[in-house]
Amino acid sequence: MSGTVRWGVLATGGIATTFAEDLRSMPDTEVVAVASRTDASARAFAERFGIPRAYGSWAALAADDEVDVVYVATPHSAHREAAALCLEAGKHVLCEKAFTLNAREADELVKLARDRGLFLMEAMWTYCNPVIRRMTELVRDGAIGEIRTVQADFGLAGPFGPEHRLRDRALGGGALLDLGVYPVSFAQLLLGEPDRVQADAVLSPEGVDLHTAMLLGWSEAGASALLNCSLVADTPQTAAVTGTKGRIEFPRGFFYPERFVLHRAGHEPEEFTAGTGGLRGMQFEQAEVVRALRAGETESPLVPLDGSLAVMRTLDAVRDRIGVRYAADGITQG
Repeated sequence: MSGTVRWGVLATGGIATTFAEDLRSMPDTEVVAVASRTDASARAFAERFGIPRAYGSWAALAADDEVDVVYVATPHSAHREAAALCLEAGKHVLCEKAFTLNAREADELVKLARDRGLFLMEAMWTYCNPVIRRMTELVRDGAIGEIRTVQADFGLAGPFGPEHRLRDRALGGGALLDLGVYPVSFAQLLLGEPDRVQADAVLSPEGVDLHTAMLLGWSEAGASALLNCSLVADTPQTAAVTGTKGRIEFPRGFFYPERFVLHRAGHEPEEFTAGTGGLRGMQFEQAEVVRALRAGETESPLVPLDGSLAVMRTLDAVRDRIGVRYAADGITQG
């Protein structure tokens, strides 16, 4: 693919707004179409960002021949439907996280993309962040020795009322899929898929998790991760990785970091930052999608599909432990 990369944005909520704002200053890219479930919402979004075409249906966007890649920004309960619609129409897709509601849905999307030879990536912007990439390089090069523990948390105080999407089970509500996906993805970026999963949670009357604590284990590596997510508590939102020779600490906002500190015995603490190349926020993942498309790649090495599938399997295991079920699981929750 050469020339300007033409984006379609599917959905018009807050995350889609942030995406469109960041994309406006990206070189050689543009949003050429937007879709919502209503004409009014699509038109309002298009007018705000100067987008030439607005559609009141997802299918119309998927059928637009002038769209190269679609950013799926719906609640995760609709990710499978929306992304599959676009893939079946021959569109490349960047799909928000959590990738889907469960691993089965994620596997269906991955198989569809691979069968069609189309690009598909989970919008895990953390993995594309240059500071996170620098951290993984240091860990891979042995800066802290063998990893023994990972700690990470992401909690918001709310309050979120029963009517809020985060507490709506029909929309895949709960702390785990919206916030917990970040600590889990952080741990699995470093250690891969765990072979032991323990979890405890406080559930809402609607049957979604208000707070979840997770303990993941990797037997072969001799490592463990203590992770938390919450809709009822403003947690530190920090992360730390401890190895046999040192540790790395991230301040608040570990999932979009600007710096981290490396601690090693016998050395002064070292602060690391990374050049942004003038990019900010979602532009790192946008740039990775554009790079991959121009290189003719159907998967990103920074956010590999097998990694997204592994994270979804872990989230499924956590939900199994805490008793959170969605209609897409095919299991009725009492």
